[in-house]
Amino acid sequence: MESFVDANGATVQLAFEKDSFAKQAEHVFIISAYQEYWLLTDHKKRGLEFPGGKKEKGETLEGAARREVKEETGANIKNLVFLGEYKVDNGETSFVKAIYYAVIEDLNRQTHYFETNGPVFIRKDELLTIRFDERFSFNMKDDVISKSIEYIKKLDV
Repeated sequence: MESFVDANGATVQLAFEKDSFAKQAEHVFIISAYQEYWLLTDHKKRGLEFPGGKKEKGETLEGAARREVKEETGANIKNLVFLGEYKVDNGETSFVKAIYYAVIEDLNRQTHYFETNGPVFIRKDELLTIRFDERFSFNMKDDVISKSIEYIKKLDV
C-alpha cells in the first residue's frame, strides 16, 4: 500500500487489490482508453478528468463504472478490469473509490452529459506530462493516476 498527500491536503492510501480498507468502496474511478487515446470528460466545475462517481442504491461497482462512463462520455465499455482501491481521508470525512480500467468499444453523441461537457481525448503518450496544467482537475495530478497507468502497463491488457 502506498500513501501520499493530495493537492487538497488529504491523505490518500492506494492499493492494487480488493477489500484493502475497512470501509467499502462506494465510488468508482474509471481510467478509460479508446484506441491510442485516454478518454476523459470535461467536468463543468473541476476540469478534465477520468469518468467516475458514486454508485447508486442497489448498483454494483462494475455497474456504476459502466453507467458513469456512458453518462459522462457517451462511451460503451468493451472490457472492464478492476485495478484496485484508494482511500481519501481529509481528517473529517473519508471515502473509498474502486479503480477500474476500461477499454472503450465505441462512443455515441449525446444531447446531455450530466455534470460534464462530454468526452475529451488525450494521447496516451502525453497525459502524464500535460495533466498538471490548469485545464485538468486536481484529482488528475496525484499519484493515483501515474501509479494506476504504470499498473495497467504491467497487466498488458
